Amino acid sequence: MQQLPSHRHSPWHAGEKQLQEKVGVGERMEVLGQKVIRDYMPDQHREFYQQLPFMIAGAVDGTGQPWATLIEGEEGFVTSPDAHHLSFDLAAMALDPLDPATPGLDSGEAIGLLGIELHSRRRNRINGHIHQASAQRLDITVEHSFGNCPQYIQLRHYRRVPERGVERLEATELDARTAEMIRSADTFFVASYVEHDDGRRSVDVSHRGGRSGFVRVEGNRLTIPDYAGNLFFNTLGNLSVNPRAGLLFVDFTTGDVLQLGGRAEILLDSPLINVFEGAERLWTLDVEQVVLRPAATSLRWAFEEYAPTSLMTGTWAESDARLREREQRNQWQRWRVLSLQQESSDIRSFVLAPEQGAAPFFAAGQHLPIRITTATGDTLLRTYSLSSAPSDGQLRISVKAQGLVSRHLHEQVQVGDVLEVRPPLGSFTLNRDTNRPLVLIGAGVGITPLLSMLREQVALGQGKRIHFFQSARTLGDLPFQTELHELVQRAGGLLTIHRALSAPETDAVLGRDYEQQGRLDLAQIKAALSFDDYDFYLCGPAAFTQAIYDGLRDLNVADARIHAEAFGPSTLTRRTDGQTDAFVQPPAATEPVPVYFTTSAKEARWLPEGGSLLELAESRGLTPEFSCRGGSCGTCKTRLVSGQVHYPNPPAELPEGDSVLICCAVPAQGEDGVQPLVLDL
Repeated sequence: MQQLPSHRHSPWHAGEKQLQEKVGVGERMEVLGQKVIRDYMPDQHREFYQQLPFMIAGAVDGTGQPWATLIEGEEGFVTSPDAHHLSFDLAAMALDPLDPATPGLDSGEAIGLLGIELHSRRRNRINGHIHQASAQRLDITVEHSFGNCPQYIQLRHYRRVPERGVERLEATELDARTAEMIRSADTFFVASYVEHDDGRRSVDVSHRGGRSGFVRVEGNRLTIPDYAGNLFFNTLGNLSVNPRAGLLFVDFTTGDVLQLGGRAEILLDSPLINVFEGAERLWTLDVEQVVLRPAATSLRWAFEEYAPTSLMTGTWAESDARLREREQRNQWQRWRVLSLQQESSDIRSFVLAPEQGAAPFFAAGQHLPIRITTATGDTLLRTYSLSSAPSDGQLRISVKAQGLVSRHLHEQVQVGDVLEVRPPLGSFTLNRDTNRPLVLIGAGVGITPLLSMLREQVALGQGKRIHFFQSARTLGDLPFQTELHELVQRAGGLLTIHRALSAPETDAVLGRDYEQQGRLDLAQIKAALSFDDYDFYLCGPAAFTQAIYDGLRDLNVADARIHAEAFGPSTLTRRTDGQTDAFVQPPAATEPVPVYFTTSAKEARWLPEGGSLLELAESRGLTPEFSCRGGSCGTCKTRLVSGQVHYPNPPAELPEGDSVLICCAVPAQGEDGVQPLVLDL
């Protein structure tokens, strides 16, 4: 950081200011910096440094390469004669001549210091200059002193061993040993610096932490997430001005020390930021120098636990899995039909598995997008709810013979045939984090996602009461009767089945084949339940689902307790309790809006009396994939390049901020009037 004679001036240099302004905190940090960045050490910091067994230092060698290193000694080897000076007693433990940072720890050189105590998660920072250096002492004049929060510091306790290593291994590339050391690390330190206009140099060294695996190694390039912090941007501010950086990795178990030199690049808009949990930005280091010093420190640390903030962040393995999942969701895969089962007069089940790789994970209640090509060459897409549970170890859809695609599946598809399938999706899923009894209410083929939830809940065996309401026209139309009977036996008295038939056959026996005659409605549900604190799940035709939902709300059942999915293009109209934030969106455009489809290089003009963006795209000859036309399946999700949209009937689950469900969205009115809408389509 820049040396200043008075706090009336900015404590930040241009690189730090640029990043602070980028995230919208420039003015706030200008005021805060003058309060917390001091040119002296508070007594609390001085006392803290004086009881440390080591400190992390940043220094610059004769070639201009910064290095981070660990300076250690017996407790008390660091002293502070006054608030402006810090001294290291090196008589008992001299600086290591094999350390690439040692040449930069000389009189007149700039230095960055980090005092960090892993067993208490405390840390404080100093930037200054070495006014005297010898084999016995290192005396530093403080230019800037400030505290650091305990975020991302893993809890460790230390001990000493009698000997230190005397070996130095050098390379220009990472090998298997050093790459694995980085991949398994949950902590490292980074040194950086800037040169000021007057020729002075300011060096900084800081701590970085996360879960093991938070640093990606690809050949000689490291990729590192940058999490929420104090917004000082000392390190990234330096790197934005001078990309040279030095990294220090310590194997806390063996005492091995790995020091890297290279050039950094800050990534503020990489798509990887969105898939790495906790990352607000990324930066990379292209490694140019590698120094490994086995057992270079006599300190050893025992891991106790991760910092709570570290547990809230991701790893590159998780991010890669998330990326693969996203890629798969945009790709059609070949799945083979393993078996068929007729469940009722017009519902047939298909057990499916991918030809390559394992079946994807899914949540109970989700649906499966399927694409078929008809005999006439038409390509059609539909989504079908999974009727199997994640715990079943297989994926099963149960399809009612209605509509072109469904009839194709019933009439043409046999065991061994191949279907084009995307991984499961959907937000109508079972909430497993509640002890409330379950009430599952379905009409017709709407029973399929509820059966998935029922199977999963029975498999969990949590001792939870379950009421399963099933409605159909006739007994022949009532699917899964043998399966439900088996589930009743497995549930051990916790599952009650309520079946309603609106037109039962003459040989159907009330009390044996079904429990209620007539259409399933709220009155029948009330008669079967002693109303209490339940979680309700509803699925069926739109009118049926809306009627049951409205009836439950009239009985003061909380909106948050009612989970629902309706068939067809209609979405459920909800009445909130005022306990959750209302969905806020910009208003629909009231004048024509130009819409650009970048992938197809087409443009159109949306009119206020026009329909959805999907209909607009179709009017221009485009054929976006879709299924429900109501925002419930997610098939039509499209990347939003720029502009804003409005949902006249908001979907149950909104897509990510850079995506839009075009089947139920229209252009929004911008704050400054009409703004073009750009879609990646």
